[in-house]
Amino acid sequence: MKGNIARRLNTNLRLVFKNWGRKGYSLFQVISKIIIIAFLPVSYHLTADTNEPTIIIDTTITSLEYELDEIEVNSQRVPVTLSQVARIVIVIERNEIEAAPVESIQELLEYIQSVDIRQRGGQGVQADISIRGSSFDQVMILLNGVDVTDPQTGHHNLNLPVNLSQIERIEIIEGSASRVFGPNAFAGAINFITREPSENQISLYSSVGQHGYFDGSLSGSINTGKIGQYFSAGRKSSEGYIPNTDFETYNLYYRLDAGKSRNLIYQLGFTEKSFGANSFYTPKFPDQYEHTESLFSSLKWKSNSSFHFTPTVYWRSHFDRFELFRRESPEWYSTHNYHLTNVFGVNLNGWIQTELGKTAFGTNIRSEHILSNVLGNELDAPVKIKGENAQYTKSDSRNIYSVFLEHNLYFKKWSFSIGLMSNHISVLKKGVNIFPGADVSYNLASKIKIYVSVNKSLRMPTFTDLYYNGPTNVGNPDLKPETSRSVEGGIKFNSVNFQGHATYFYRDGKNIIDWVRLENENIWQTENLTWLISSGIEFSFDIYPGKKQGNSLFIKHLSAGYMFNHLKKNSNEYISRYVLDNLKHKLDFSVTHKIVNNVSANWKLIFQERNGSYTEFTNGIYGSEVSYKPFALFDMKVNYKFRHINLFVITSNIFNTKYFDFGNIIQPGRWIKTGINLDINYK
Repeated sequence: MKGNIARRLNTNLRLVFKNWGRKGYSLFQVISKIIIIAFLPVSYHLTADTNEPTIIIDTTITSLEYELDEIEVNSQRVPVTLSQVARIVIVIERNEIEAAPVESIQELLEYIQSVDIRQRGGQGVQADISIRGSSFDQVMILLNGVDVTDPQTGHHNLNLPVNLSQIERIEIIEGSASRVFGPNAFAGAINFITREPSENQISLYSSVGQHGYFDGSLSGSINTGKIGQYFSAGRKSSEGYIPNTDFETYNLYYRLDAGKSRNLIYQLGFTEKSFGANSFYTPKFPDQYEHTESLFSSLKWKSNSSFHFTPTVYWRSHFDRFELFRRESPEWYSTHNYHLTNVFGVNLNGWIQTELGKTAFGTNIRSEHILSNVLGNELDAPVKIKGENAQYTKSDSRNIYSVFLEHNLYFKKWSFSIGLMSNHISVLKKGVNIFPGADVSYNLASKIKIYVSVNKSLRMPTFTDLYYNGPTNVGNPDLKPETSRSVEGGIKFNSVNFQGHATYFYRDGKNIIDWVRLENENIWQTENLTWLISSGIEFSFDIYPGKKQGNSLFIKHLSAGYMFNHLKKNSNEYISRYVLDNLKHKLDFSVTHKIVNNVSANWKLIFQERNGSYTEFTNGIYGSEVSYKPFALFDMKVNYKFRHINLFVITSNIFNTKYFDFGNIIQPGRWIKTGINLDINYK
């Protein structure tokens, strides 16, 4: 799923280069130099455009016109092309998003072999995300390059203010990225890039389905001179597939691109979720309920001088109300759980180019604060909760300061990226943490590259890890930060009709944080596991049959991926709730094919085998320990496109497979939806 060519015809190749603003929110950006193109990697994002000046290149392939998007790799501190990156970066592009049989970001990420999405409710209501056997708190989430990771708990990391239909591209950095992004990128990072205000357009998306399902959104972009604006509003709801799994979500998003080269970017987003949380955190009380609200804003500017300087300021506020009892509650239950987090950040990034390569340097400052009636230290005076008959009685805060330096050198067939980040966290006794790392690659041939990457990582406990106490959970304020040393190496292929990679990865973690309990106990508590080694292999490939022959062939795109992950642990006989329940085997397969003119279908298969077990809960009684069973899911989507209209039918879990991502939380069976997407361009 790394990239796809939007159109395939024959004769002369016409490349259209546009939008050279080099926007820093993207992971990919082409460097503005004079370029002679002999080979065009298929992982670049390409679409058709006939309104821009073109560069004509005579080839033996039939005529087609491509628009080459800006491509910048943010797995390093300076902009480099994807072909130069000495590690695995996976890209899911717009045409693949539209073809996939999903309507949520969470479900889409399920199709990446290295990503583990564990859902509690259907349609992406709440999901935990991990990469290569990590925990759900060890992956950084970015929106247009800005960190939106939640300090309360990783359960809220995917509370984003946009629907899937507003996403232009998703970029996934596999493996430790702390030296680039800081502590949150312990096992990797995922950047969600929204659609740009590059043209005047109105888009309408609507779908309905079983279980009272509805998904609708309106979005559009307006361009006037040096200013481009993009907005979106969406609502999604369902009555639920079993009792107390109903949900309702609202999203609002606005983005402003300003300046002659659109180098000033402002974004503002709001999301609200209300959902029945049947057995989400304990099967003992199935009538749970949760309401969350998130407000996010950022401002970024990028200089156009020889000294490339990009300052960014951002703020994210997140409110969470958790009800253990949605309706009637027992006498011992006094109040709901309330949490309000505020995160403020400033990033100052710069880089210069010399004869010795590209050198990047800068500093990041991030402040995290929480008000709660459960998490933190006691307040001197309670704070009234707006709109609720309750008070915040606890709080905590911490500041994170980072300074980084990185150098990148490209010499003949070699590429080197060496750097470090120096990090200070206000609540730690140790003054400074150093995250060094290096990525090296060598081109065996024009389309084949081998690489190796070595990095060090750290992750701070979330406020939930430190302080949460409930009927079945006990936090631990004495937790130590997690640390790890990781290495990976492999080979990457990139040709006209084929691309893929094969990788070995190894992560040696110390003081890994998890919720654990002994076999004869029912209370989960947070502890630092002495050590945890995660190692494995992964490979993937994408085939584009008949790419030179055009769209006439039956098969348009064929892809497959596999990951094997092995954990070696010292957990002192604890039963793990999250960390040790990783995926052992994951296989994904996808095919997109033509049915008749303007009608195509996409079929996807996912197979998962998970380590770990859970305590079966039946008729109000905890029973024996049960291992997770492997399962396979089949999904499909049929698209009919006619001019500006796309009609579709989605069937999820075609064979109505019974499966669990978390113990005792049954996932949805077969779910059929149908809808329409309308895009209208105007002047």
